[in-house]
Amino acid sequence: MNTKKITFSAMCIVVNIVLGMVISMINIPLLFLDTAGTVIGAVVLGPFWGALIGGCTNLVLGVISGPTNIPFALVNIVLGLIVGFISEKKGFGYKEAIFTGLLLSVVCPLIGTPISILLFGGLSGSGADLLVGFLVQSGQKIFTSAFIPRILSNIVDKPISCIMVVYFLSKMPKSFIYQFSKSPSRVS
Repeated sequence: MNTKKITFSAMCIVVNIVLGMVISMINIPLLFLDTAGTVIGAVVLGPFWGALIGGCTNLVLGVISGPTNIPFALVNIVLGLIVGFISEKKGFGYKEAIFTGLLLSVVCPLIGTPISILLFGGLSGSGADLLVGFLVQSGQKIFTSAFIPRILSNIVDKPISCIMVVYFLSKMPKSFIYQFSKSPSRVS
C-alpha cells in the first residue's frame, strides 16, 4: 500500500512541476497551477501526504531550477495540510474547493511574504516585482508591498487550482481513488 501512495505522490509532484512550467511558458497572468498536484494528493491521500508532496515539490524544484524554491516549501507544506484536513472533515466538492481556494489565497501569501522579505527583500523574480517596487516607492511598508501582489495572484490561482482538482477527480473511477483512501467520498 505504501508503494502505491509513494508512486501516486511522485506523480502529484510531477503534476505540480509540469503544470507550473507549462503555465509559466504560456504566461497566463495570475495563474500558476503549480500546486494542483499537492491539492490532488492531499484530497486523495490526506494531510500528511499532501504536506509531503508540497514540501518535496519545492525540494525537487530547488534541484532542477534553483535553490530559491526550497525556502518556500513551508508554504506548500501548509497548503497540503489545509487541503487534507478540509477534505477529511468536509469532503472536497466544488463548494469546499472554492472555500479552500479562497482560504489558501490568504494563508499562502501570509507565509510566503515573510520568507520573501527575509531572503529576497520582498521580490520574487516575476513581473509582480514591478508592483512591489511601485508600492515601496509610494510609501507602503515592505510587508504590504510584497503581500498585495501575492494575494492578487493567489486569489485567482488557488480557487481555480482547487476547482480543477474537483473536476479532475470527479472524472476518475472511484475504485482508483478508493485504493489510496479509506474515504473515497471525500471527492464529491
